[in-house]
This record gives sequence, C-alpha cells and structure tokens, in this order.
Amino acid sequence: MRLSLIIGFLILFLSEILKVYFIMPFPGSQQADTIDLTYFIHQYIGYFRTIGLLILIYPLWKSFSNGSKLTKFILGSFTLLWLGVIYMFNFQLTADHMFYQPKNKTFTNGKDSKIAKDKLVIGVVHNGHAKAYPIQLIGYHHQVIDTVGGTPMMITYCTVCRTGRVYLPFVNGKYEQFRLVGMDHFNAMFEDQTTGSWWQQATGEAITGKLKGLTLPSVRSEQMSLSAWLQLHPNSLIMQPDPEFKEEYAGLQNYDTGKGKSNLTTRDSLSWKPKSWVIGILLGKTAKAYDWNQLVKQQIIYDTVEKSNIIVVLENDKKSFHSFRSESPFGTLQLVLKKNQLVDSQSDAVWDMDGKCIAGKYQGSSLPKIEAYQEFWHSWQTFQPNTLIME
Repeated sequence: MRLSLIIGFLILFLSEILKVYFIMPFPGSQQADTIDLTYFIHQYIGYFRTIGLLILIYPLWKSFSNGSKLTKFILGSFTLLWLGVIYMFNFQLTADHMFYQPKNKTFTNGKDSKIAKDKLVIGVVHNGHAKAYPIQLIGYHHQVIDTVGGTPMMITYCTVCRTGRVYLPFVNGKYEQFRLVGMDHFNAMFEDQTTGSWWQQATGEAITGKLKGLTLPSVRSEQMSLSAWLQLHPNSLIMQPDPEFKEEYAGLQNYDTGKGKSNLTTRDSLSWKPKSWVIGILLGKTAKAYDWNQLVKQQIIYDTVEKSNIIVVLENDKKSFHSFRSESPFGTLQLVLKKNQLVDSQSDAVWDMDGKCIAGKYQGSSLPKIEAYQEFWHSWQTFQPNTLIME
C-alpha cells in the first residue's frame, strides 16, 4: 500500500511539474531536447491525473479509515500540496499567465508618439503602409496581432533570444490564433488554437504536434531606432504603450542597450559569448553571423556570401543596421559610409539607408536588401546550426 501511495503521488506531482519545467527558463530546463516529451505530457495530462488518482484511491481510503493521526496528516498535506502544485503550474507559472496581450492597442504618428526617438523598433512595410513596434513593448507581450496594409500579421519578439520576427498568422491558408505556451532552447513558443501544435518563434516552424514541420509565412522586418525608421518612413504609425502594462514595460526600460533586469536578457559585451550580440543574415541557403563589436568599430563590413558581394552597415546612431547586396547591373560597387549615406567611390552615386540611389548616375536604382537580424549568439547558433561566422 505504501508503494502505491508513493507511485501515485509521484505520477501526480511529476506530470504537473515537468510539463511546465521543460518549457520555462528554470535551471537546466532549456539545454536538453525534451520538447516531444513535454508535449506528450501536455497532451495527456488528464490521463496522468486519472492514473495517479486511481492508484491512490484505495490506499488513501484505507489510510484515512484506519491510519494514525500522523498518517492522515501527512497524506492530507500531500494532497493539499498537489492541489497547490496544480494551481501554481497551471495558473501562475505558465507563460500566457505571465505575459498578456495588449488590451488597448493604439497607434499614432511620429509627431504625437510617446515613444522616445532613440528607442529600438521592429518596423514593417506592406502595401505602402509602414508601422513600427517598440521592442520595449512587444518584448513584454511577446506577440502582437495587428493589420499592416490590410493584411493580418503576427509581430513577435523573444527577449531571451533577442529575436524579432514577423509572420502571417495563416496555416494552410486559414487564419489561425496563437497563444504563448513557453520556450524551447530559450526561444519563445506559440500554440495554435486549432491543433495545439507548438511553433518556434525564431523560425516560425511547428516543432511538435500535428503540424510539425510546417512553417508560417514570414514578413520582412527591420530593427532600428525610431528616429532612423521615421527618416525612412516619415508617415509610419507607431505602437503606443498600453497603460494597463506600465509596470511591465518599465522592467524593459534598459533592454535596448543590453542591460536587462534578468541574467537571461543581459548582454555579454565580449565577442562570441553566448549572450554576445551578432548580426545574422540569411542569403539563399546560407546563414552567416557577424560580430556586433566589429560592426560598431568599422560601421561597414564587406563580405562575399553565395558568390554575392554584401555589406552590413551600421548607422551613426550605433543602433540601426542594414544589409544589402552591393552589386548592380553596372558592376561591383565600392561603397563607403559618409554622413549616414552610402557613396560609390567610383561614380559618386549616393544611396540612402533604405538602399535607394538618391543621387548620381545610378539614381532610381536600389540595392537589394538581405534578411538581417540582431540577436544573441546562442540563439543564432542554435537555430542556424550550420551558420558561418566572420571573425
């Protein structure tokens, strides 16, 4: 009977704890590949509870009928503790009970915005409409569902990976709703309402569940200071703080500069450490990472990826970056950074930070943009395992 009590309580306690432990940033929880096990426990938690209770019914009944006062007290305490664990691990420590969606979602123009111009934003342009989402705000919410240029979009951010991504919330052509369910390898995960599959924020891929292997359609986005964004898109709308979450936003006041309140979000100022900043680019089938410290020092990095000449440029504010192919129909360009503009040293043609030629013989042409992200090195390395690096 004692063995039945031990087994029954172990099933009840472990199933409740492990289904949250493995998808939240507890010590040691994010290094192992446990996502399928955790998903299995999540999906069948009702069965685990039923099995545990069935094992316990008879020995508990016998113990409360014939056991000593001490036995009754101990078993009663374990039962109450289990109920407490259910409450804590289902209503207090779950991601969607810690990070909520905005209740008052408002946007305004640059003139009326309450967001400081030096704050970092994730910017999106679609169908001629531009919108900016301050990282301090979306970093708390993790995802904001919005419409840009008439198209529903899912603007996401994971502060522990420093990854900003934008997706179309459509699965197999059908509009889908998502909730924040936790994290895997320190990256936020979302659960779709229809199938309960879990989706990785950094890649948009369903990593477990019925839809495993599918990927959400991605939307090009850029990270830069609000000031730099408005220089390129003066008519952009800007997401404003929701008064309901004033305290939560305050906790991310210094996040932009790498000074997070948590060790999980604080930058390592040295290069190529787990929480060092890198610029990751995706070009064709190739992923490559560039050291942020090197970019700050040089402001412009030249490289060749998949036989294409590319440049990674940092604006004078030391916050806003861009990545382009530095080729044109007229041959390879020799670009240098002057006063936040790119000047071809051979022809004196001038490009702005949006890649548009604004003066010179190539006026009207544009430099092709390359997907580029600023994030922690541990994140880029994890989700782009075959990445190349430029030291």
